[in-house]
Amino acid sequence: MTANGVEFRLLGPVGVWDAGRRLGPSTAQQRTVLAMLLLEPGRPVPVARLETALWGAEPPAFSRNAVQGHISRLRRLLAPCPEAALTTSARGYCLTVDRDRVDLHRFRALTRSPHAGPEQAAGLLRTALALWQGPPLADVAGRWLADVVVPGLEEERLTALDRRAELDLRLGRHQEVAAELAPLVGENPLRERLVALLMTALLRGGRRSEALAVFRRVRRHFAEDLGIEPGAELQRLHQAILAGHDEPRPKATPGPSGGAPALSGPSGGAPSPPPLAVPRHLPPDTELFTARDDELAALDRLTTSGTALAPCVITGTGGVGKTTLAVHWAHRVRDRFPDGQLYVNLQGFGPTHAVRSPAEAVRLFLDALQVPPQLVPATLEAQAGLYRSLLAERRVLVVLDNALDCDQVRPLLPNAPGCLALITSRAELTGLVAAEGARTLSLGLLPPAHARELLTRRLGAGQVDADPQAVDDIVDRCAGLPLALAIVAARAQTRPSFPLRTLISDLSAPEDPADETDNPDTLDVLDGGDAATNMRTVLSWSYRALTPPAARLFRLRGLLPAPEISTAAAASLAGVPVREARRLLAELTRANLATERAPGRYGWHDLLRAYAAELTRLHDPPAERHEALHRLFDHYLHSARAGDRLLDLLHRVPLVLPPPRPGVVLARLTDRAQSQAWFAAEHRTLPAVIRHAARSGFDAHAWQLAGACWGFLSQEGRSDDQEAMFRLALEAAERLRDRAAAAHARVGLAHALTRLGQDAAGEAHLRAAYELFGGLGDPAGQARCLVYLSVLKDRHAEHRAGLALSEEALRLYRAAGDRAGEGRVLNNIGWFHAQLGAHEQALRRCREALAVHRELDDLPGESATLDSLGHIHHLLGQYEEAIAYYRRSLTWRGGGKRALGARTLRRLGEAQLAAGHPQEGAETLREALTLLTELSPGDAEALRVRLATLRPEPSVTGDRGDAP
Repeated sequence: MTANGVEFRLLGPVGVWDAGRRLGPSTAQQRTVLAMLLLEPGRPVPVARLETALWGAEPPAFSRNAVQGHISRLRRLLAPCPEAALTTSARGYCLTVDRDRVDLHRFRALTRSPHAGPEQAAGLLRTALALWQGPPLADVAGRWLADVVVPGLEEERLTALDRRAELDLRLGRHQEVAAELAPLVGENPLRERLVALLMTALLRGGRRSEALAVFRRVRRHFAEDLGIEPGAELQRLHQAILAGHDEPRPKATPGPSGGAPALSGPSGGAPSPPPLAVPRHLPPDTELFTARDDELAALDRLTTSGTALAPCVITGTGGVGKTTLAVHWAHRVRDRFPDGQLYVNLQGFGPTHAVRSPAEAVRLFLDALQVPPQLVPATLEAQAGLYRSLLAERRVLVVLDNALDCDQVRPLLPNAPGCLALITSRAELTGLVAAEGARTLSLGLLPPAHARELLTRRLGAGQVDADPQAVDDIVDRCAGLPLALAIVAARAQTRPSFPLRTLISDLSAPEDPADETDNPDTLDVLDGGDAATNMRTVLSWSYRALTPPAARLFRLRGLLPAPEISTAAAASLAGVPVREARRLLAELTRANLATERAPGRYGWHDLLRAYAAELTRLHDPPAERHEALHRLFDHYLHSARAGDRLLDLLHRVPLVLPPPRPGVVLARLTDRAQSQAWFAAEHRTLPAVIRHAARSGFDAHAWQLAGACWGFLSQEGRSDDQEAMFRLALEAAERLRDRAAAAHARVGLAHALTRLGQDAAGEAHLRAAYELFGGLGDPAGQARCLVYLSVLKDRHAEHRAGLALSEEALRLYRAAGDRAGEGRVLNNIGWFHAQLGAHEQALRRCREALAVHRELDDLPGESATLDSLGHIHHLLGQYEEAIAYYRRSLTWRGGGKRALGARTLRRLGEAQLAAGHPQEGAETLREALTLLTELSPGDAEALRVRLATLRPEPSVTGDRGDAP
C-alpha cells in the first residue's frame, strides 16, 4: 500500500486502487456489490437492495447465498486496507471508509465547496471533473445501476461542466470553452444550457457563423425529436447574433434591493440570472407540535455540519407525521435560508390520482421566483436548468412534500451548496440515496410517553388526568400513530362533556380477523370529517399504489393477529415461492405498509392490521381466506415440529401430521442452533397463532402446535407462555373429543403450573392425564405423568414417595420401549437415592442414565444428569468435583440462561460456598435468583430466603428441581 493508502473509484471502472494500480474486485458482480456499498459509505445496505442491483426485481433462489459469497471475497480484498471496514448488521452490509477516498464523494464535496470567487470556483470544478475516468460504473453487472444510478451521476457531471464553463467564460477563456463544449453538445443537443454556453463562447471568439450553425443543428434536433422550438434563452441568443450584436441584448429588471438593474443571459460577464424574489411559501406551522426531539436534532445536523447540503428524505407510513415534522423544522430554520423557502405538495399519495408532474412543480417554483412568463423555457429540462441557475450561489430551502418516486423529485433538486431539498414520502426513495447521496430519516411511531404528551397538549392536563386509564387505552389502540391520536383528540374537543372512554369504545383492533362480526367498525372512529383526517382513507392512498400481488399479500396479512411474520410464513400465507414473497414484502416495506424489523421478519402497527383485516373481508372470498390460513398454520406446525425434533427428547409430544398443503414453505432447520434461533424469533408470534387457530376452527393445529413448542418453552423457562398455550390446547382437544390430545395438553399445562408454583392445580391435571393415558393403553404417557408427580414429591421433601413413583415410571418406559424416557427417569432415581443417603446407588443410576443420554445424543438429558452427579459429589463433601460437574452441566445450558440451568447455578453457588469461596458463591447465587425469578418463580422464594440468611458454613440444599 502507498503511504497515502488506497482509493476507491466509481467514476469510470469500479474498484480499489493503489498507486495507479487496480487491486480488484476481479468480477463484475463483485464490482456491483462494491459500488452499492460505496454509493453511501457508512450506511448499511440491505441484502434485498444488493439482490436488486445484481439481478433486478426477480433475483434467483440462490441470490442471498451469492451475495454472502461476494461480501466474503470483498472482505478478503479489503483485509490489508486499514482505511476500510466491511461490517454486517441486522440492517445489512456496511462499508465504512473516509468519503474523501471515494472519487464520487470527493467530486461532490468539490462541486459543493464554498469559494471566494470565480477563479477559485472554476479551479475546484476543474479538479472535480478531472476525477472522471470514463462513464461512471463502467464495468459492473446487472442493469439496475446503469438504469437508475448512472443517469443521475451523468447529470451531476454535466451540471458541473455547465458551471465550470460559465465561470471560464467570465474569466475570458472562450476558446477553451468552445473546444471543450463542441463534442459535448454533439452528444447532448437538447441540453439548452450547454448549447447556449457553446454559442456564447463561439460568439466571443469571433466565430459568428459557427455559432449560428450550432443553433441550426440544435433546432433541427428539437423539431425532429420533440416537435417543438428551442427555449426562450436560445431563441434570444440566436436573435442577437442575427442582429449583429456581440452579446444578446440584456433585459433590464430591478435588482433584488431596488438598485441597479440585473441582466438575464447565459453567462455572468455580460448577462446574469434574473433577480430572485424571496419566496415564503411554507404552510403554517402547528403550535401543538409534540416530541420528535431526536428527529429535529438529526435535521439540524444537516445544516450545521459545515459541508454541502445533501438532499434529505423523511420517510414513514401514512399518518406518522412526515409533513408536520418537515414544515415545523422548516419554520425553525428559516433564518438559515435567507433567500427563501419553496414548498410544493407533489400529491404522490392522496385522494385522487392527479400526481403533480415535475414540469408543473418546476413552473410553480419559477412563478414563486417571479420569473416573467416570456422568459420561461418550453421544455422541462430547460426549465429545471433555469430553476437551478436561479438558486446558484443562494441559500434556499426547498420542501418537496408527499413525493411518489425518485423520477418525480430529481428535476426539482437544487444544485447549489447552500440550498437544501427536504423531501417527504411514504416510499423509501432509495434511488436518491444511491445516485444523489441523499440522507434518509425514517419516522417511526410515537412511544407511549410522547403519545400521552400529544394528547395532553391537545386536550389539556385536566381532561387527561381525569381518566388516565382511558388515555392509556387511547395510546395503545392508536398504536402511536400521530394522525390517529389527533383525530381522537379532535373528537374529544368537539364533545367536551363526553368522558374519554365513551369516545373510544369502538376503537380496538379485532382479535379475530376471520370473524366478520368482530368489531367491523374499528376505523370508523378515526374519521375526522375529510379525506386528510380519515384514517381509512389515508391508509388507502398507500394501498392503492401497490401492485395486485402485493395488495393481496397485504390483505391476507390481516388474517393473522400477530406482531410480525417471517418471509417463509408470508410465502405460505400467499401460496407463492419465497423469492416472490421476498419481492412483495420489499414492495410493502418501500411503501411503508410493513417494517423489516430484523432480516427476513416484517411487522406493522395495529391500525394497519385492522385496515388489512377490513380489506380481506371485503375483497377475498371466505374459501380463499380459509385456505390461506390453513397454509399459514401448516407452516408454523410443521416448522415447529421439525425444530422440536432437534431440541428435547423428553418433552416431545408424539404427533402424526398430514402433509402440509400445496404452497406451504417450511423453515429450514437442520441443527439444534437453527431450531433454537427459529423458536426464539417466533416466540411472540406462536401464542397468537395458536390462539387464532383455536378461534378459527383449526383445533387440531392449535393443540399440536402447542405440543411442538413444549421442548423450547421448557428449556427457556417460558412458563407463562406455556400455560397460556396449553390451556388453549386443552380447550381445542376437548372440542375435538380427542382423549390423547387432551392427555398431552394436561401434562404440558401441569408442567407449566408447577413451575409457576401452582402445585395443587398441576397435580390435578397430572392425575387426570394419567387416567386418560391408562384408558388409551399408553404406558409412556402414564410414565411421563408419574415423572412430574415425582418432581412435586421432591419439592415437598417426600423422597421415598418420589422414588417409588420414579421406579414405576421406569417400568412403564421400558414396557413402552422409550429409551429417552428411560434415561431421564434413571437420572431421577439416582437423584432420589442421593436424597435418601444411598450415594453409591445414586452414582450407579446416574451413570446408567448418562450412558443412555449419550447413546441418544440427548444433550438436555446429559446436562441434567451431570447436574445430579455434581449434587451427589457435593453431598459426599467432594466440593471441587461437584463444581466441575456443575460447570460441565452449564456448558450446554448456556451458562444458566435456561430454567434448569438456573437451578444448576444455584447448586454451583452452594458448592462454591462449601469449598471456601464465599464471594464467588454468593455472586453465583444472586445470578441464579435473578434467573429463577424470571423463568421459574415457583422455585425462587426458597433461594431468596437462603440469600437473606447466608451463613459462613452453608448447608446443602435438597431441592431437585431439574427433573423433567
